[in-house]
Amino acid sequence: MSNETVTYSLEAVLTRIEGKIDSLEKRIDEKIDSLEKRIDERFDKIEDRLTKVEIGQAELKGEIKALDERVSTKIEGLTARVAYQEFTNRGILIALVVAILGGAAKLFGFFPNP
Repeated sequence: MSNETVTYSLEAVLTRIEGKIDSLEKRIDEKIDSLEKRIDERFDKIEDRLTKVEIGQAELKGEIKALDERVSTKIEGLTARVAYQEFTNRGILIALVVAILGGAAKLFGFFPNP
């Protein structure tokens, strides 16, 4: 090893250090700006997707309401048909009971023969 003395002025050393710090600061700022831009883009994409989901949800609510109305209408129609069918069945049953009772009365002689 040689014992050579290297002399630099303090101003030169500080200028180099300052330059390196400025260079690092610039690179860090660029990286931060790049990350911020990417994050903003992702937030925009998420916001767009959320908007699409909200629109889809509104459309589904509309379709569900329409289906509910159709089903309600069909149920009301079926209720009316069942009520009419019950009325018809009751009438047929009453006629059948009257016919059986009339036949039994005639068979057992409750009514005179003409």
